[in-house]
Amino acid sequence: MTRTAPAAETSKEPRWELTLADETETAALAGVIARTLKAGDLMLLSGELGAGKTTFARALVRARAGDPDLEAPSPTFTLLQTYDLAGGPVVHADLYRLSGPDELEELGWDEAGDDAIVLVEWPDRLGPDLPPDRLELTLDAGDGDGARRATLIGHGAFAPRLVRLRDKRRFLDEAGWADAAHAHIQGDASGRIYERLTRAGRTAILMDAPARAPSPPLRDGKPYSVLAKLATDVKPFVAMADGLRALGYGAPEIYASDLKTGFLLVEDLGMEPVVAGGPIANRYETAVDLLADLHSRALPIELPVGAEVYRPPFYDSSAFLVECDLLNDWYLPEATGAAPQAEARAEFAALWAAALEPVLAEKLTWTLRDYHSPNLTWRGEEDGLKRLGLLDFQDAALGPPAYDVVSLLQDARVDVGEELEIALAARYIAARRKADPAFDPKLFARAYATMGAQRATKILGIFVRLARRDGKPGYLANIPRVQRALAANLAHPDLAELAAWYDAHLSPSAAPEPGPAEAAQT
Repeated sequence: MTRTAPAAETSKEPRWELTLADETETAALAGVIARTLKAGDLMLLSGELGAGKTTFARALVRARAGDPDLEAPSPTFTLLQTYDLAGGPVVHADLYRLSGPDELEELGWDEAGDDAIVLVEWPDRLGPDLPPDRLELTLDAGDGDGARRATLIGHGAFAPRLVRLRDKRRFLDEAGWADAAHAHIQGDASGRIYERLTRAGRTAILMDAPARAPSPPLRDGKPYSVLAKLATDVKPFVAMADGLRALGYGAPEIYASDLKTGFLLVEDLGMEPVVAGGPIANRYETAVDLLADLHSRALPIELPVGAEVYRPPFYDSSAFLVECDLLNDWYLPEATGAAPQAEARAEFAALWAAALEPVLAEKLTWTLRDYHSPNLTWRGEEDGLKRLGLLDFQDAALGPPAYDVVSLLQDARVDVGEELEIALAARYIAARRKADPAFDPKLFARAYATMGAQRATKILGIFVRLARRDGKPGYLANIPRVQRALAANLAHPDLAELAAWYDAHLSPSAAPEPGPAEAAQT
């Protein structure tokens, strides 16, 4: 595709105009759009006879099928052609032979696209009342030199999606990766989208992370993301990646970035995990060694990012408390049928504030916050601590060292096992004492239990929220593991008053139960 500047948006609907030099570039545009379409989407294809509408539709169907040789006949005579593909059905309609919308009913049009992507040539036959959410493509053959002028317009819910698609294409053009092959990567619990790109024998990861839209105020006029000190754009990721790599750790190199739109092209750290059914002991040892090394260093509190300076936020008591409240807002109503009353919530907050005070009084460090198996890869070809690939740290803050240790050793998704957990914790303590003889194991044990209880409390709420609000019920299957971790941490003598509150308000057997289908989505 010939790179072009975006057309001026003179109306409410965004436009993207570009020149397609030949059929290859037409197919390439079809592949770009195919990756962004989903069930229920409607795409209208306009242009004169011979403009390339059918060529585009055929290329899009083949891209969705992942088969460049798929037979995709024109529906000129059948009017509707349906493809039952692994990623969901696609319906290709050619309405040229219809005289108007009155003839659509005979085709079964109303049922054709309920769960399908629908491509429509000659959409004027649909009449003036078009669905509000649609993507329109107009192809113009121009002077007949084989090139096509393509104009895309996004209507309704498609408007921001087209803007995102256009910005993504421009970003890859400027990074020199526009012709790369794309493969979707299973993402995390956030709204970020990841793709592995392959080009000329090289791979890279495309991170699509638009700025987080403000959520409704939760307290003091601030949304949850602000209260919990969560990243709202990609700047923290870039700053922390550069900072971690400067310390000799295996964070990804940033190949290209657009801090405004939230697109990053980063080093591919591979897919080899640190678990295989359960933890791989030597890989977990390296993960513990990295934390001990990091926590023994004097770390900067200002990091450059572009022309700016990024300062990791303090993971303070208010942030920990708003996370703990997820238990009251989501988990307890689900598990016991009712949220705690105001008096019980006030007592909960006071007990947690008291438990956190001695932990937060100790020396703080970079707390990566999501340091656990899904966000770590193994790179056996590297040396030392670089063998561990670090994937997720955009929410890093200045917080207690124990937080990331317990995040790793009490993984919400993996059974670490008590024996291995104890051995790895002892390994961490030994490394810290070797670097600093004043390191106090008893203080660390208290911090470990406190951070473990806090993290388990938060995760119970998050997993229910993911299941009920975000439609990801597979997370419920992990709740028994998190419950066990919570009980183990609350057994620490310094947390006795907190443990009493949990005993009074949360029955150990009370938990949302996933059905077989939900458990299968874990």
